[in-house]
Amino acid sequence: MLKQILSKLPKKLQKSDTVDSATNESGNNTSRLGHVFQCTNVGSAFSSKLNVVKRVSSAVFPASIAAEAVDPHLSFKDVPNPQKQNLFVSKLNYCCEVFDLNDMEKQDLKRQMLIDVVDFVTSGSAKFTETAISSVCKLCAANLFRVFPPKSRSTSTGGETEDEEPIFDPAWSHLQNVYDLLLHFVSSNSLDAKVAKKYLDHSFILRLLDLFDSDDPRERDCLKTILHRVYGKFMIHRPFIRKAISNVMYRFVFETERHNGIAELLEIFGSVITGFALPLKEEHKTFLWRVLIPLHKPKSVGIYHQQLTYCIVQFIDKDPKLASTVIKGLLRYWPLTNSQKELMFLSETEEILEMISMVEFQKIMVPLFRRIGYCLNSSHYQVAEKAHLLWNNEHIINLIAHNRQAIIPIIIPALERNTQKHWNNAVLNLTLNVKKLVHEMDEELVLACQVDLKEEQSKLVAAAEKRRLTWERLENAARPQPISPNISFLVEPATCAVAG
Repeated sequence: MLKQILSKLPKKLQKSDTVDSATNESGNNTSRLGHVFQCTNVGSAFSSKLNVVKRVSSAVFPASIAAEAVDPHLSFKDVPNPQKQNLFVSKLNYCCEVFDLNDMEKQDLKRQMLIDVVDFVTSGSAKFTETAISSVCKLCAANLFRVFPPKSRSTSTGGETEDEEPIFDPAWSHLQNVYDLLLHFVSSNSLDAKVAKKYLDHSFILRLLDLFDSDDPRERDCLKTILHRVYGKFMIHRPFIRKAISNVMYRFVFETERHNGIAELLEIFGSVITGFALPLKEEHKTFLWRVLIPLHKPKSVGIYHQQLTYCIVQFIDKDPKLASTVIKGLLRYWPLTNSQKELMFLSETEEILEMISMVEFQKIMVPLFRRIGYCLNSSHYQVAEKAHLLWNNEHIINLIAHNRQAIIPIIIPALERNTQKHWNNAVLNLTLNVKKLVHEMDEELVLACQVDLKEEQSKLVAAAEKRRLTWERLENAARPQPISPNISFLVEPATCAVAG
């Protein structure tokens, strides 16, 4: 019995010998067994740690990529090429978490991770698979989409003015890296628009448009570039983007008159208009007279007037027949008590008149030069000077010369009033120059207009004298007359019938 037991021991030891044969072929059996048990314990400890890592990764990353997740704290240099794409996705998912600005340690770690991701994308090594696209959109949504605090501007019109300093977001150093990632993402040649449109959808674009109301001009500038790239890359989203921008401007003009990003949105549309095909669609013309022309109404038009004028000019360049429509819209919203807006309107009018055709000019020349006549007589010397300087433009002079029979009779009374009673010497000198130019254009017509003006003025003087005499007679008739003390009046009480 004992022999049978002892005969079995060498067989077990031979198994242990096979385990340790690669490391040590000599030694006693006890040391070999101890070594086997030690390796088994280490392996079990390693497997337990691996299970913990897997549980943590499944909590941080989506279930779809948890199995391939790589520690996001690793550097791309420390990971072999086959694992870099997984590390890229892991870093994207880690950056989806938003930390408190006061937690500087986590903020610095996340900022450095975002910089690594942007460098990886910039190098061209990143592949935008569907998982990566989903992670990028999720990261941008988590970090960028937010509700802005209530407006603290002192003006009732909202937006920045020339006298106000821009407001800078304290989190910009963090947001800038996210915007850099989004810009490189939408600009990447390896991005498949057909796949990306499922994640960069209408909801994402609307939230992106909401960010244009940011007080920080740096953020609005980044958004302008990004939305323009989105418009160029995703053709299927173009009608929706145009409609969404129109709705933002509708609300600004007709409801709030408060928005910080109108200038940037107009810059985007200015480049979009240049790509419109001819003939223009009714949708585009509707945008012109229902959005762009009413944008002249708000008091804060000075903030975005340069971009607005550019859009208007681009439309007229595409279809010159729209010039008369635009002029009619300007006359409709022409300011009466705001001299700074009036200067803007005169500058825009000059740009349009440089492009207008003779046929379109004849449609609006009478109401337009009536308004210009009022500007010539403006007591604000800058407005009067700007109106007089229209005669320095050769194209405008050519238009006036061909239609002088209708325009000169409107202008001469305004010029004569200036020579008689305008207070500014510079305006008086400009008036004399314009009068000389008009005389050279058609002296007989000018003389005839002056004669008519004198006759009209004499009639006005006669009518004024007649009114004065009429009022004098009325005042004399209404003046109470003295009553003689010797005359008494018998006044009978008035009676009235009362119906029973």
